[in-house]
Formats: sequence, structure tokens, C-alpha cells
Amino acid sequence: MAEKALKRIDWLLVFFILPIILAGLFTMKSFAVSEGGDNFFNKQIILILISFTVFIFFSFIDFRFLKRTDILVYLFLIFSGMLLVLFILGHVSHGARSWFSFGGFSFEPADMMKLVLILILAKYFSRRHVEIKDIKHIFISGFYAIIPFLLVLLQPDFGQAMIIFLIWFGMTLVSGISKMHLLLVFTTGVLMFGALWFLVFAPYQKDRIINFINPTSNIQTSGYNSIQSTIAVGSGQIMGKGLGFGTQSRLKFLPEYQTDFVFSAFAEEWGFIGSILIFLLYGLVIWRILQFSLLGISNFEMLFGIGLAIFLMSHILINIGMNIGIFPITGITLPFMSYGGSHLLTEFMGLGILMSMRRYSRSVHRDDVKNEFLGI
Repeated sequence: MAEKALKRIDWLLVFFILPIILAGLFTMKSFAVSEGGDNFFNKQIILILISFTVFIFFSFIDFRFLKRTDILVYLFLIFSGMLLVLFILGHVSHGARSWFSFGGFSFEPADMMKLVLILILAKYFSRRHVEIKDIKHIFISGFYAIIPFLLVLLQPDFGQAMIIFLIWFGMTLVSGISKMHLLLVFTTGVLMFGALWFLVFAPYQKDRIINFINPTSNIQTSGYNSIQSTIAVGSGQIMGKGLGFGTQSRLKFLPEYQTDFVFSAFAEEWGFIGSILIFLLYGLVIWRILQFSLLGISNFEMLFGIGLAIFLMSHILINIGMNIGIFPITGITLPFMSYGGSHLLTEFMGLGILMSMRRYSRSVHRDDVKNEFLGI
């Protein structure tokens, strides 16, 4: 039994993820030495081992029970409730009440909510594949996303709210809606952003977006992080400064090098060559996930895999974008590389569910599966 479950794990996918994890660990270890302690490095080792154990455990479970509407609604209500409780018992960090803190342990419910949202949208769209061109399904599915979106936005955590929006938007796009409805969704998104700008965003959040257009507009305050991260990436040049010689992080010009700006710290030490290698590895991870999704036995499995890929791609693009100065600073982690347990656990849980689904995947021509999914 255990042997069969282990065979369902795609060890090639694990092989692609491992160097990304090591890149994050090397970066933390490098700067931990300069600061006289290995706190982040040692804790991250433990978090990785826990997350990988959960990944293996989840691959043993038959997750077809997640197709049940009552189970998904129950999970949705639990994590929505957690997001509500944060307003009372949440720990404030960097101006956002996003975490539960229990001594040395912290937990961010928004991470798990992303996985729940992927599951519930996969269930919704898979049951309405034939009638998906009806525009009402865009708004009904949007209802599932708007609840966690608003709860996270009001913490306020603009970055996590944007990831939730992108998961819904991406899964809506691949569900088979018409081009006219696609234009409507885009227009709705623009109007929503306008409303958020004038009615919801705090001044510091507006500053971050303004820095997206002109990072040098306020170097001493809101633009500082963007400038320092861009300097770190650029100073790595082709080959990098070498492990342990990243001056931006060692001299503490670069804030949060272990979480938000781990890519900048890595790029300074490993240069353009190391950065390209990281991009390649992420591309291979997404490729493997999409391959598995196209072999799902039903649209539910296919949509879940695609949703998981959208989730990871959103994190990757936004995090690296803000590290190189083309996106606002939003506090989004880099998958498998940034320090922290909540995002790691969520990523490996999602991959564990995907591995479990391989037990009842189908082996047919990939083009036939794609055509069936798209209704061609």
C-alpha cells in the first residue's frame, strides 16, 4: 500500500523543487552567518521537513471526497470564520492583522483559504461545464472569491487579496467563458480597482502602487524597499558576488531578505545565471503540474491542477516583479524559497492532493484531453 502511494509521487517534480528550496536555505544561511545566528535557517529546515511529510501523507489519501459540495462548503466556512476571527485575535505585523501567533508559532489563514478557493471553484466550474457560457456563472463564482477577498483586503493585506483575485480570474478564464464575457470580466476588474483606490486603499497602499509607476518618487519612505531590492538584483551582474558576499543584505540595506526579498538577496549572490536557473526550475514545476492536470479523470481534477498552477504562478510573478521594481511591494512570498511555514505547508498540501489524484488519472492523448476540456 505504502509502496504504491510512493510510486504515485512524481519524483521528477520533487527533483525540480529541491534546488529552489536549497537556494532559499543557502541565502538564509549566508546572511545568518553575517548576523551571528542561524535562526531563520534552522527554523526553515524544520518547516520544510514538516511540509514534505504532509506532502507524502496527503499522497496516500483518496481525495475524491472533496468533490462533495457539503465538504467544500464546510471548509470554506471554517477558513472564512478564521479570517473573521483575525480581526479580534490576529497578530499585527507590518500594519496588517493577518496572523495567528502562538508563542513561536504563527499561522496565516489566507494561505489555506487560497487552496480551499481553488477546490470550490474547481467543483463549481466542473459541474457547469456544458452551460459555462452563461454569464451568471462568472458572478456566482465571483461570490465565492469576493468573501475571502474582502476579508483579507480589510486586514489590510493587499498582496494576499490580489492572489485570491488572480486565482478566481485565472480559473474563470480557463473554464470556457466567451470572449465577450472575458471582456466584461476585465472591465469589471478595472472598475473594482478604481473603486478600491478611492474607497478602500490606505495611503501607504496607494504609495506602493504609485511607486510601481515611479519608484524614485519617495526614496526615503515608501520607495525605499523597491529601490534597494532593484539595486541588489542589478549588483549581482552576470555571475553574482558569491555566497555570503551580498552587501545589500549583509549591511541591512535590503529589508526582509528571508521572506519578501529573498529573490533579491539570492540574485545579488548568484547573479543573472543563478536567476535564470531559478526561472527555469519554476517553469519545469508549472509544466509538470499542468501535465498532471490534463490527465485528470474529470474536469474537477483538471481544474484543480490548473488552479494550483495559477496560484503558484501568481506568487512567482508578483514576488519577482516587486523584487525587480516592476510591481508594487505587496509582501507576497516566493514559493518554496521564502522563509515561513504557512505558505510552504499550503504549497505542499496542494501538491500532495495533486499526487493523490494520480491514482485515478487517465492515460489518453494529451491533445484529446485538452480539446475535451475546452469544448472543441
